[in-house]
Amino acid sequence: MLFSNAPCSWGVAYPTGNKVGWRQYLDEVAEAGYRGTELGPFGYLPKDAALVGDELARRGLTVVGATHVHTFADPASLPTLLADLREEGAILRSLGAQHLVVMDESNFYPDAKSALDGAAWRSFAEGVETSRRLIEDELGLKASFHPHIGTAVQFEAEIDRLLADTGIDLCFDTGHHAFWGQDALAYFGKVRDRVAYVHLKNVDPRVRQRVLDGELSVERSYGAGVMCPLPDGAVDIPQVIAFMHETDFDGPVVVEQDLADNSPETPLQLARRNLSYLRSAA
Repeated sequence: MLFSNAPCSWGVAYPTGNKVGWRQYLDEVAEAGYRGTELGPFGYLPKDAALVGDELARRGLTVVGATHVHTFADPASLPTLLADLREEGAILRSLGAQHLVVMDESNFYPDAKSALDGAAWRSFAEGVETSRRLIEDELGLKASFHPHIGTAVQFEAEIDRLLADTGIDLCFDTGHHAFWGQDALAYFGKVRDRVAYVHLKNVDPRVRQRVLDGELSVERSYGAGVMCPLPDGAVDIPQVIAFMHETDFDGPVVVEQDLADNSPETPLQLARRNLSYLRSAA
């Protein structure tokens, strides 16, 4: 099983304005022992596929896919999304990647109140399905949708509805699924045939409980360390790895490590610790 990582583990959330440059990220993700990476926010790594390919090869890295964030609840923005997916998909194909993940934008929703109904949900689902058809039928890549806290698809009933109303499969994120107290492994088993891509993340049960009790907002929980290192959280990651082996899961497996404000470890140190833990579990 190839374990990959992503620029978000180095605090990279946007294409520009990051503390860590793309070459430093590639240096450190390779130094940590990973052999696969995502592209990160579209435009963080250069859009010059030949340049990126050379830089990856020098470090023994391969691109496994990309996660593209978009405001699916805004139907007027769909043409922009489709244009971006075509451009990003061409880059992924040039680099030999086979997967393109789409995800709803949490910043669109006030206070994580994101439930959509009626025409708003139908428009949302139509945008996801249109994206899937473009990614798979036009670009020849595998499309997945990433449920995410603070978006219109974060609870199991919402994920079920998305799977029923569209043909897209999932990028299943263990930490985001467990954030609201949902059983990540049980749900993974329920929808295993619709999971094409996995993000490995864990959640600190103590910080999570403060959110569930209304003491801490979703937004502030990140800085408080709600998404903790893989060995330290509520999700039994070794059981997840064992389940993927038992069911012959062969899609990308990507570590994502959100950074707490007071973390005593650097992104490189966290990446190393997470990978060491995964190798012991595998």
